[in-house]
Amino acid sequence: MILKVKRLSEQAELPKYALSGDVGLDLCAIEDLTINPGESAMVRTGIIIELPENTEAQIRPRSGLATKYSVTVLNSPGTIDMGYRGEIKVLLINHGEKPFVITPKMRIAQMVIAPIIKVAVQEVESVSDTHRNSKGFGSTGNK
Repeated sequence: MILKVKRLSEQAELPKYALSGDVGLDLCAIEDLTINPGESAMVRTGIIIELPENTEAQIRPRSGLATKYSVTVLNSPGTIDMGYRGEIKVLLINHGEKPFVITPKMRIAQMVIAPIIKVAVQEVESVSDTHRNSKGFGSTGNK
């Protein structure tokens, strides 16, 4: 499967897998930017992608940024639809206590390409019962 990528800037890095077994392609910034504690920012990658038919791209946080700096993708996972042809930008938020400095070529997020399944929506009078039914958040316990 081929992911077509167009660079909008000479500084732009093509998405790439850091290791052969990785699921996510690293996305890199093309700009200098500081995100202060409690703030968010849209970070440019300088690329446009053309996804393969029947796929989507999911933008996910990098665990190292979350662990070391409390910086994560705000709308995680962000979804890029197959028909989108604008620049890929990553919405990061700084949950940390110090300003987070972004520099060009810094790996800021990862992009996972996933298949999509389309469904037909059908209105019904009822749905089947399950053991869980309407029990929601925390209903299965911790152990």
